[in-house]
Amino acid sequence: MAIQPSSSYGQSKNISRKPKYSKFSQQELPAWQPILTPGWVISIFTFIGLVFIPIGVASLFASERVVEVPFRYDDQCLPSLYSHDAMAYIKNDRINKTCTVNFTVKNRMKAPIYVYYQLGNFYQNHRRYVKNRDDKQLRSKAEANELGTCHPEDYTPNGQPIVPCGLIAWSLFNDTYRISNNNKHLVINKKNIAWKSDKMAKFGSNVYPKNFQSSGLIGGARLNKSIPLSEQEDLIVWMRTAALPTFRKLYGKIEVDLEVNDKITIVIKNNYNTYEFGGRKSVVLSTTTWIGGKNDFLGIAYILIGGLSWLYSLVFLIMYMMNPRPLGDPTYLSWNRNHESLRR
Repeated sequence: MAIQPSSSYGQSKNISRKPKYSKFSQQELPAWQPILTPGWVISIFTFIGLVFIPIGVASLFASERVVEVPFRYDDQCLPSLYSHDAMAYIKNDRINKTCTVNFTVKNRMKAPIYVYYQLGNFYQNHRRYVKNRDDKQLRSKAEANELGTCHPEDYTPNGQPIVPCGLIAWSLFNDTYRISNNNKHLVINKKNIAWKSDKMAKFGSNVYPKNFQSSGLIGGARLNKSIPLSEQEDLIVWMRTAALPTFRKLYGKIEVDLEVNDKITIVIKNNYNTYEFGGRKSVVLSTTTWIGGKNDFLGIAYILIGGLSWLYSLVFLIMYMMNPRPLGDPTYLSWNRNHESLRR
């Protein structure tokens, strides 16, 4: 007696693991397949040179128009009495740390004039330092007790949470500058010095400093308890950590022009302790152009790339003229063949 196969067995034999054909799965969608002939290669390199070199030249000229006045003061503002014991100077609150810098404007500085502080040998990119904050606490009042990875700057000695917590906020820069022109005080505008996205999204308008810099060891500047974090722009600028050990951060803007031969006086409060780790401090006055601040690298890079492109195009042209090679038949290329036979 013959045994009939079950219906389920018959159905399983008809199941195929072959994927359903589609141009997407078989990578047969229409695509541009350029054939890089010698003429195309030479033309592309020549075009890159024609575009990049003028941009580089324009960038260099724009960078040269930037007027920049830097002045390093961590060593100049150290009294000779403490030249061999800077720690005793910077940690003694009874010593007057006021320092005065005078210079004459050599080139006209058109407003707005940006005032930066520059720190050297300061590694804000250290992993523990970067992670030592709590973004939830900075954004919302309801998360004020969220201290995340803020240790050791998370609680006061009596157990109260610190807002804002963490080493970044704790080490907030606290040197101050007063600038005058021919004995006339110049206002340094500290509004809108931080990124708008940071003020709107990262720092809450209902979050206020609490227990900040209240323990025995003070790291840097203090914050006004009556001003929300979204308006504490010095803090917001500082907490956008720098990637390199030498960096500048915006302190404020002077919104009047400075003319040639103007006598500028900068009164510096030298409070920030960079002596302990061998850091450097500078104050920088700078104008801007359409490329921003002074940046020769951008123009040099464009000119270098454009020059190399022209050099390559010349080399390829000489090689092609000295030893020309016939171009093959493009119909033999794989993407020009008929794929219908492969599908079957």
